[in-house]
Amino acid sequence: MTVTALLVSHDGARWLQAVLDGLRSQLHRPDRVLAVDTGSSDESVGLLTAALGAGAVRSHAGSFPEAVASALDEIDTDWVWILHDDSNPAPEALGVLLAAARERGAAVVGPKLREWPSLRRLLEVGVTISATGRRETGLERGEYDQGQHDAVREVLAVNTAGMLVRRDALLAVGGFDPALPLYGNDIDFGWRIARAGLRTIVAPEAVVFHAEAAHRGVRRSALSGRRTRTHRYEREAALYTLLANTEGRWAWLQGLRLVVGTLLRSIGFLLARQPGHAGDELAALVGLMGDLGAIREARRQRAQLTGGDPARVRRLLAPWWLPYRHGLDVLGDFANALAIQGREAAERRKEARAARLGLPERPVEEDELEDDTGLLARYLTSPLALSLTALAVLGLWAARAALGPLAGGALSPAPSEASDWWGLVAHGWHQLGQGTDAPAPGYLLPFAAVASLLGSPTLVISLLFLLAVPFAGWGAWRFLRAVAELATGRSDAPAVCWGALAFAAIPVASGAWGQGRFGVVASAALLPWLAHAVTGLFETSADRRWRAAWRGGALLTLVTAFTPAAWLVAVLGVLVLLGLGLLLAPTVVRAASVWAPLVVVLVVPAVLMLPGAVGMVGHDPAALFLEAGRLAPTPGPWDLMSGRLGGIGAPHWFGALLIIPGVVALLRSRTQVPVLACWILIAVAAVVAAVLSRVTVELPAGPVRPGLGFLVVVIQGALVTAAVVAAQGLRPTLERRSLSWQQVAGVGALVAAVLVPLGGLGWWVVSGDDELHRPQASDVPAYMIQAAEDGLGHGVLLIRGDVPRGLTWEVHRGDGVTLGEDEVLALTGPDARVDKAVADLVSRPTPEVLATLTREGIDYVLLPAPASTQVAATLDAADGLAQASATDRRTRAWQLTEVASGDAIARSGPTWHGVLVALQLLAVLVVAVLCGPTRREEDA
Repeated sequence: MTVTALLVSHDGARWLQAVLDGLRSQLHRPDRVLAVDTGSSDESVGLLTAALGAGAVRSHAGSFPEAVASALDEIDTDWVWILHDDSNPAPEALGVLLAAARERGAAVVGPKLREWPSLRRLLEVGVTISATGRRETGLERGEYDQGQHDAVREVLAVNTAGMLVRRDALLAVGGFDPALPLYGNDIDFGWRIARAGLRTIVAPEAVVFHAEAAHRGVRRSALSGRRTRTHRYEREAALYTLLANTEGRWAWLQGLRLVVGTLLRSIGFLLARQPGHAGDELAALVGLMGDLGAIREARRQRAQLTGGDPARVRRLLAPWWLPYRHGLDVLGDFANALAIQGREAAERRKEARAARLGLPERPVEEDELEDDTGLLARYLTSPLALSLTALAVLGLWAARAALGPLAGGALSPAPSEASDWWGLVAHGWHQLGQGTDAPAPGYLLPFAAVASLLGSPTLVISLLFLLAVPFAGWGAWRFLRAVAELATGRSDAPAVCWGALAFAAIPVASGAWGQGRFGVVASAALLPWLAHAVTGLFETSADRRWRAAWRGGALLTLVTAFTPAAWLVAVLGVLVLLGLGLLLAPTVVRAASVWAPLVVVLVVPAVLMLPGAVGMVGHDPAALFLEAGRLAPTPGPWDLMSGRLGGIGAPHWFGALLIIPGVVALLRSRTQVPVLACWILIAVAAVVAAVLSRVTVELPAGPVRPGLGFLVVVIQGALVTAAVVAAQGLRPTLERRSLSWQQVAGVGALVAAVLVPLGGLGWWVVSGDDELHRPQASDVPAYMIQAAEDGLGHGVLLIRGDVPRGLTWEVHRGDGVTLGEDEVLALTGPDARVDKAVADLVSRPTPEVLATLTREGIDYVLLPAPASTQVAATLDAADGLAQASATDRRTRAWQLTEVASGDAIARSGPTWHGVLVALQLLAVLVVAVLCGPTRREEDA
C-alpha cells in the first residue's frame, strides 16, 4: 500500500513548520510528499521548498478541489493522504489510517480531529449532515477527548484535513466538486462515495490537530471572504450539498423545506440580534436559487453513480428528528440567557444600592453554597409558588365561564376565523353595514397574530379572560420585588406576595372582567410587565437602558392598543420625570443616553399604531382615546379612587381601603421618596382623567366620553406599589413592644391592606356576578347567513319596532357584528340613501325602492319578532318581494326577487392605508429585534 502525502497550502506560513515537522515524525513514512500552493502571499512557498525541495512543490492558483485535481496526474501511488497547511498529524496517524483501511476494506479513512492549539478539545470524529443543512459531528460543544469516541465505525464523510483516500476511488467519483471551493466539499465527497457503493470509515486512534483557520476567520482569502464571518459561504455549501445529493423523489420537498427553514432561521437570528447572520442566510438562499442550472447539472452527474444501497446511504445521514432537538436547545439557551440576564441585572442593582448606601457586602452563608433541597421542599417553602398556585386555582375556578365562546357587556362574539381580523387590519375599506373606511382598532393586529398561532379567535378571548388574573399577579410579583430592591435594598416576600395578590384582584374587583371590558382586562395583565421593563431605564449601562426602552415601548404599544389613555399617562409621566431630573441632576439628564431612551418609549407606540391613528384623524381625533370593545359607562371621580368602573364590581369600600395603606406609606421616612413617586403617578393619572373627562367624542350614535378604565388600574397599582415599598423591613419594627403613633397607624393600614385582595378576589370567586354569557343565536336565519359566503355584499335588512313608536334598521352581513367591528361601526354614520329607501319601503315600496336596496347589497328583509303587522302587510303587497321562511311564526321575512351582487358595496380603501400597514409590520419586526437580548456575533 503506497501513499502520497498531499499538502495543500494557502497563506499558512504560521502553521506550516509544525505541519512539516509532523510529517517528518510519522512512524509510517509516506512514500512521497507533494505540496500544492494555491497562491499564497506569505512565505508559504519558501518554507515548502526549503523543506521538500523544488521538485515536490507545485503552484496552482485556484480552489482546494482544483488543487487536488491538478496533483492527481502526478500521483501514481495507491493512496492519497490529504493534509491542510493548518492540520498537524500525530506521529502514529498515517500508520493507524492505513491499518484501518486494510482491515475494513474502506475507500476513505479519516482521523479524529482535535483543536489546535488546545490539543484536547474534540472537533470531529466523522461528520454527516441534517436535512436542514447543519453539519453534524455528534459531539457536545467544547467536548474534551477522553477516549469516548474511539471506536472505528462507518460514517457519511470525514474532514479533508487528514483524509486518507484511495486514488482510484477519488477518480471514480470525479474528485472534489469545484462548485464547493472551500466549505462542504468533504460531506459532498463522502455522500458520492456512499452512492457509488464504497465505504468511508473513521479511525479515531489516528489523531490530527486542526486549527480550522478559514472557519474561525483566522485566515482571509478570496474564497473565505473579507468579512469577519464565513456564515454565508458555509450555508451556501450546505444548501448546495443537500439539493445536489438528495434522491430525486424527495428533492422538491427538500428544496421547499430549505426555503422555509432559511426564512425561519433568518427570523431567529434577527430576534437574537444577529442581523449579519440573518442577511447571510437570505443571501445564501438567493445566490443558490439564482444558479439552479448548476444544481441540475450536479444532480445529473450524481445520478450516474451506481452501486450503493439508498437505504444504507440514508442511515448515514443525521436522524430526521435532530434539527428539532437543536431547535429546542436554541430555545433553552435563549431562555437561559434571559434568566441569566435578569439575575445579573438584579445583582447589579443590589451592588449599586449597597455602594450607594455604604452597606458592607453580605456574607455568603454555607447553606447558600450548596442547596440540596428537593423540588417539592422548595415548592412548599416558596411564597411565590404557593401564592401563584392558589391564585391560579381560584382564578380558573372563578373564570370558568370563559371555558368556551364568550360575549356580553362590552365584549362582542369573536369571529370564526383569524382571517376576519387580518382583513380588518389590512384593508382600508370594510364591508360592514353599507361599507366604511373607518380605521380598525389597534388591538386587532396582536389578536390576529395570536389567533393565527392558536388557530381560533375564540380561543384567544377565552385565554385572555382565563389567564389575565394569574398573569397579572405573576407580573406584579416580578415588578414589586424589583422595585422593593431598587428602593430599599431588600425584598420581603410576604409584602411582595400581598402586592401581587392585590394587583391581580384589580381587573376583577373593578368590574372590568365581569363587564366584558377586555381592553381593561388586557391592560391590567400587561401593566406590571410594562412597569418591570421600564425599571431598566434606571440601569447604569447605556446598552441596557436602550434595550429597556425598546421593550418598554413595545409593551406600551400593546397597552395603548387596548386602552389609549395609557399613552397620555406615559407622555405626562416622562415630562414630569425629565422635569424633576433637570432640577435635581441636570448634567445627568442632558446626556443623550439618558433622555433619548425615555423618548423612544413614547415614540414606539406612535409609530407602531400609525395606520389607525392616521385613519382616526379623518373621522374624529378624540376617538383615538376610546377603549376597546363596545361603548361602556365612564367611571366618575369616586370610581377612580375606589378602583371601580361603575356597574358590576366588588363593593366600593374594598377598593377604598387601599387608600389607607397608600397614605400611611408616606409617613415612613425611609421610603418617602419612592412612595412619593407613586403618588406623583397617581396625580398624573388624575390630571389625565380631568382632561379626558372634558373631552367629548361626537359619534353618529351620540356623544360619548373617552375611556378611563386604564386610569383606574394605574391608580390602584400605584397604591399597591406604595404600600409594598413602605412595608419593606417593617416586620422587625412591629415586633417591638413599644410602638410610636406612626407604627400604630401602620398596623391599622396593614389590617386594611390585608382585606383588599381578600375582598376583591373573594367577591369574584363567591359572587360570580357578571354580564358574560355564551354568544346568543342570531335573529337572522342560518340560510341567510350562508348566502354571505358568496360575498359580504349579500346582506339582510333588519327592521325593528313599529310605526307609532318608531322604526330602526340595520344591515346584517356575514356572522353579524363581531369583536373588532364595534369600533369601526361606531365611527360610521348612517347612510342617507338607505335611510330614505327604508322609509319608502315601509310606506310605499315601489320597484325603484327595491332596486335601490339591491344596489346596496341587500337580498332579504327581516322583521324580527314581534313583527309589526302594519309593516308586514305593506311588504306582503309589494311587487318584487317574495315571502321567505323565518325562525318562528312571530318573525317575518321576504326575499328580493332581484339578487344583489356579491361585491355591491365593495370599494377601494385609501391608497395610503396599504403603505402604512406594510411600514407598520416592518416596524414591528425591527422593534422585536431591538427588544432581544444583546448577543455578540461570533467571528466565524
